[in-house]
Amino acid sequence: MKIISVVGARPNFMKIAPFIKAIQDVNTASVSSPEEKQESMANGDTGEQTTSDKTIEHLLVHTGQHYDDRMSRSFFESLGIPDADINLGIGSGSHAEQVGNTMIAFEKVLIEEKPDWVVVVGDVNATLACSVSAKKLNIRVCHIEAGLRSGDMAMPEEINRLVTDRLSDLLLTPDTLSNENLRREGVPENKIRFVGNIMIDTLEANREKAKKLDIADIIKNNLLDSGHVQDFISASKETGAIPAVREGNYAVVTMHRPSNVDQKEILEPILNFLTEEVAATMPVIWPIHPRTKKMLQSFGLWDKAMSCKNLFLLYPIGYHEMLRLNMSATIMLTDSGGLQEECCVLGTPCLTLRWNTERPVTLKEHGGASVLVGNNILRIKEEYRTALKAGRIPQRPEMWDGQTARRCVKEIINYQETIL
Repeated sequence: MKIISVVGARPNFMKIAPFIKAIQDVNTASVSSPEEKQESMANGDTGEQTTSDKTIEHLLVHTGQHYDDRMSRSFFESLGIPDADINLGIGSGSHAEQVGNTMIAFEKVLIEEKPDWVVVVGDVNATLACSVSAKKLNIRVCHIEAGLRSGDMAMPEEINRLVTDRLSDLLLTPDTLSNENLRREGVPENKIRFVGNIMIDTLEANREKAKKLDIADIIKNNLLDSGHVQDFISASKETGAIPAVREGNYAVVTMHRPSNVDQKEILEPILNFLTEEVAATMPVIWPIHPRTKKMLQSFGLWDKAMSCKNLFLLYPIGYHEMLRLNMSATIMLTDSGGLQEECCVLGTPCLTLRWNTERPVTLKEHGGASVLVGNNILRIKEEYRTALKAGRIPQRPEMWDGQTARRCVKEIINYQETIL
């Protein structure tokens, strides 16, 4: 069997890493000797992963939607993802440009490689473009993380999710709410397979490595040049610790969505809240997205952010660094879907800076750690104060157990066998 899996942007990388590892495990098992297989089964392996005793030929295609080294290369290296077999180098552009250019380039790859399956993950433009190209050539498509819905058609990602799920032959869902979304849309039951959240595979595989990182080093190694940078470095060297930053005594912020950063009347009150209220009581660590930095500068707000003594502005950081910060943060303020999921499992109180989410299983009403606050500053302040009193309450939805990637590969193998 030949599989092409696709990544395009940073959110995809954490999802594809365990999938590639699961394929490698299947290939290793399929060439094991009879004695090794017997020993494996004696140790509790049911042999489900080696149903066909065939190896899987796998190619990784990177569309190049995230082309900056800090946004892409570091993730490949830290998560042990092999170099992409093919890099389409699409780069930036409008949604239409990215989708169109990806379809043109990926179609050539499909004609040349003739895969049995194209596997797409998440909801970025590459997910949509590559699923369309595959189906036009009658190639089967598997969507990992299928069925997520925000109900907000103004979100480009929602369009990507809807189209990809409509075209896919095999829909691998992260939670039972996603199953119900697909059923309501009329998706046949035999296309839906509940496998759990593949992002949590990556979290569980990297917990121990992240735990060993030092918060002071994360800040020092990634700190943007600012007026108080030298004071910070000097104090850190003298004391061996971050001034005022302690375990469980800091906030983490990430923002990148246009709805939060593209209008001054929205971004400025959020910045004022962070600098005047949050930073007045605890350090604020903010790995800043290039888009957010650009808008702060264009609105004349950059100097205010840089001059706040208790606000640490960082370059975009790697997966392990962000996981480490999340593991002992007092609170997370974010518009990232993936961080909502991680906060749920880690128990970090999370203010989701959006009016809706395609991951409702992470919300408090479903047992999670997240609250939707949108970008209304009064609601943000109210929920912030409430969250500080709540503390950490880890929750683990069904099948968020670190074994999702194995189930994904198993479902692809079993589907292949049923149609031969």
